[in-house]
Amino acid sequence: MIYELSELFVERGAPDYLRSDNGSEFTAQPVREWLQRLGVKTLFIEPGSPWENGYIESFNGKLRDELLNGEIFDMILEARVITERWRNTYNTVRPHSSLGYRPPAPQARYPLSLPIAERTNLSFAPAQGAGHQDGDGKSGGGATL
Repeated sequence: MIYELSELFVERGAPDYLRSDNGSEFTAQPVREWLQRLGVKTLFIEPGSPWENGYIESFNGKLRDELLNGEIFDMILEARVITERWRNTYNTVRPHSSLGYRPPAPQARYPLSLPIAERTNLSFAPAQGAGHQDGDGKSGGGATL
């Protein structure tokens, strides 16, 4: 937990407060001591008070409704693949009402003003010397993409 938090703090800066539930990963003495050394105060959500952290409760509801209630996982690998597919869609495609019905991290799109060949990095003209040699040494027809 300390490693993950330190990576996040390096990337975004240490917060004044860290709000969390009372899970053992946040209440563990080494984590609390580390946060105290950094000057980060802890705020714990009261047990049985999900309204204190509405964002995660909303996300948990979406995860349950949109993914978990509709799937039965037979293997860990299957759960990982299907969950990752849902996560990617949730973050890059699915509209979020709190963001004006836009996804949080939309996939990059190429501007429509670029020709298709530039957008896809493909050339539709036959390459220089395209074709192939038949067994008799004659060049065969054909174009390459």
